[in-house]
Amino acid sequence: MLNETEHRGTGASPARARGADPEVTRVVVIAGPTASGKSALALALAEALDGVVINADSMQVYRELSILTARPSAADCARVPHRLYGVLPAAERCSAGRWCELARGEIAAAAAAGRVPILVGGTGLYLRGLMQGLAPVPEVPAAVRAATTSRLERLGPAAFHEALARRDPVMAARLRPSDPQRLIRAWEVLEATGRSLASWQREATAPPDDLSFVPFVLRRPRPELYEACNRRFLHMLEAGALDEVRAMDALGLDPDLPAMKALGVPELRRHLRGELTLAEATAAAQQATRRYAKRQTTWFRHQMASARVLEAQGSPAQFSERLAAEIRNLIRH
Repeated sequence: MLNETEHRGTGASPARARGADPEVTRVVVIAGPTASGKSALALALAEALDGVVINADSMQVYRELSILTARPSAADCARVPHRLYGVLPAAERCSAGRWCELARGEIAAAAAAGRVPILVGGTGLYLRGLMQGLAPVPEVPAAVRAATTSRLERLGPAAFHEALARRDPVMAARLRPSDPQRLIRAWEVLEATGRSLASWQREATAPPDDLSFVPFVLRRPRPELYEACNRRFLHMLEAGALDEVRAMDALGLDPDLPAMKALGVPELRRHLRGELTLAEATAAAQQATRRYAKRQTTWFRHQMASARVLEAQGSPAQFSERLAAEIRNLIRH
């Protein structure tokens, strides 16, 4: 069922009347952890609202990662328009700023076609950047990023966190040693710009005044979510995930690229190098996925606290149609 807490997030209330302000585009947001059933819900909602599904997942933008990111199938894409899936090569980096620019273009295109834009994904930083504005952080040179990554690998997360605390106590207080990607980001920004990431974040651009967001967060019971994570990775292996990673390896890409760190890629690469058996790689990838889902759940609970919570139990096929109907009625109220 829908959480009855009144929405007080960025943008207007879900009760905004259709056509009340022709200059404002209403955007539905479906967020939540990986394997929670977001894509199935977005598909059902897009069919109900004559909508366009717009990807808000940082890994699903990469062309070479179809199976391991659970990209919507050709059949799904034939049912309703899907945008920003597989639009960039794995050799490129997709930042929050770049994604926001692409997303705004697709939102405008959907509105011009008379369709409802529906953002769906689990990359909270992308969604927050679009809904609340982005910090104007300059691009970090690749050499600085590589050196920072090497430093973390050499010191280990705990010692790296301590080193960050000595240089940037504000950011270190916000981060945990168990979050290496954000630790790297805090260090590389400080190294490249001489300023704390916290300082840059205080200069974030204003939220867009031409978009009205109606955000929802999908929440599944943890045992069901973890089981879905485990089961989905097994399905990915059956669908050819190992061949997908083998093909990426053949491209000779920089291992520091985001696409090379997608869930399942590092573990299957280790299997291909003979360092892990397939069973060991599978178990490691499943564990990494469960941990990632837990971090996402925590992030959305704190960072999108004003969003309406969608309680989902059972399989996506069981709850997507029901929740889509509830969302549709709420938006059309």
